[in-house]
Amino acid sequence: MTLTDYPTFSESPFFFDRRAASVPQQEEGVVRSHSNPRVAYYHPKEVGNYHYGERHPMRPHRMELTNQLVLGYKLHEKMSMHSPRKATEQELLEFHDNDYVDFLKRVTPKNAQNLTRDWTKFNVGDDCPIFHDLFSFCQQYSGATLAAARKLSSGNADIAINWSGGLHHAKKGEASGFCYVNDIVLGILELLRYHPRVLYIDIDIHHGDGVQEAFYLSNRVLTVSFHKYSADFFPGTGNLSEIGSDLGKYFSLNVPLQDGIDDESYISLFKAVMEPTITTFRPSAIVLQCGADSLGCDRLGTFNLSIAAHGECVRFIKSFDLPLLVLGGGGYRQSSVARCWAYETGVLAGMNLSNELPQNNYYEFFAPDYQLHPPLTGKIQNLNTRQSLERIRITIREKLRYLNGAPSVQMQEIPPDLMGFLNNEEQNQDEKLDDDSSLPDTRRESKLKDGDLLDRENSSSGDGLSNGPLGGARRRTIRV
Repeated sequence: MTLTDYPTFSESPFFFDRRAASVPQQEEGVVRSHSNPRVAYYHPKEVGNYHYGERHPMRPHRMELTNQLVLGYKLHEKMSMHSPRKATEQELLEFHDNDYVDFLKRVTPKNAQNLTRDWTKFNVGDDCPIFHDLFSFCQQYSGATLAAARKLSSGNADIAINWSGGLHHAKKGEASGFCYVNDIVLGILELLRYHPRVLYIDIDIHHGDGVQEAFYLSNRVLTVSFHKYSADFFPGTGNLSEIGSDLGKYFSLNVPLQDGIDDESYISLFKAVMEPTITTFRPSAIVLQCGADSLGCDRLGTFNLSIAAHGECVRFIKSFDLPLLVLGGGGYRQSSVARCWAYETGVLAGMNLSNELPQNNYYEFFAPDYQLHPPLTGKIQNLNTRQSLERIRITIREKLRYLNGAPSVQMQEIPPDLMGFLNNEEQNQDEKLDDDSSLPDTRRESKLKDGDLLDRENSSSGDGLSNGPLGGARRRTIRV
């Protein structure tokens, strides 16, 4: 008779078993949910067919690998599957500048060289290249995020997933960090039409600067970003002193980390930060960006996280039973990204997935182990000390004290929203099929120096008025 040593979780904080950090925790327990959440999964049919360029680290094809694993594990039987329509130009203008959207609409690889002035103005180039059907690509992943947000707001789903979204660097009037249209901001704006407060959480290894900047003056959106922070790592923002401004003061929280953080340290800090944040802010909806470049062995990332640890963050946020919009983001080792997001889809759908990958059209991409949880940890030295992580935790807790509970929101008649545009598209067959469809770094280095960042960090009083990269009033910022 074989005896199994089941973990009791009594030896470690936050119910995380450090003895089996690379093994996913089981859903079974003494108390289980009385009903499974309703999960809606959005996958634009052609989003994986685009190509940034031969040597570019961003590969939209990772979406096809992810979808193949989702289907192979039969997760589609536990979710409603949707192939959403593209976002309209007017929908993109809810956040982005008109001239920028017009540029994306008309630029092509053939005429890009003739648009020298716009080329510089809109920050396209090596990081954000012009490729075939760029505007259609932006419309597809943005349309999926908007459709997912509407699904949550209508009450027809508890969790909505769009792994093709999560492009968090794009600014109001320019591209940045492989991102052209900020679908996250568009999704949050849609949620704000029905929800008084929205919490944004970012576990990509890069700082979620585009989303933070968009809502830097708002107290209806609290942004929390866990990321690597150093002068030579894109985008060079996200220190502890960036806390928001004006009405949004103390509504931006940043967790700057160093190379090599491991599973135990990351999960303990994540839960120690997010539990009081959610309790204090009391959001009515959550947006979770799950960039997979924070995994170990990523081409651009420098963390030591396993897929199980990354998924544990998703599981923890799911446990609060709030409307949850889950998006993708970074991730530059395609096989790891697909494994991670397929596993997290299982977490959200309440299914335990076998470690043996199912047969699929891209099975050879997952050689040589063909497992859901390959070893990814311990490759880089952990530069995060216990003292530095504790200092971050204490600093975040102190900042939460200034929120004084959730901000009051005066409710009023819902303004005309993006759904209004659908009234003019009743003849659009793609839209009619939306709810019926089923589906068979070279990044720019920051120009800041380490000394500059250190001086700003040390000289900051933590009141949001520092001269840091995002200190003070922000340009191109939404007031909500």
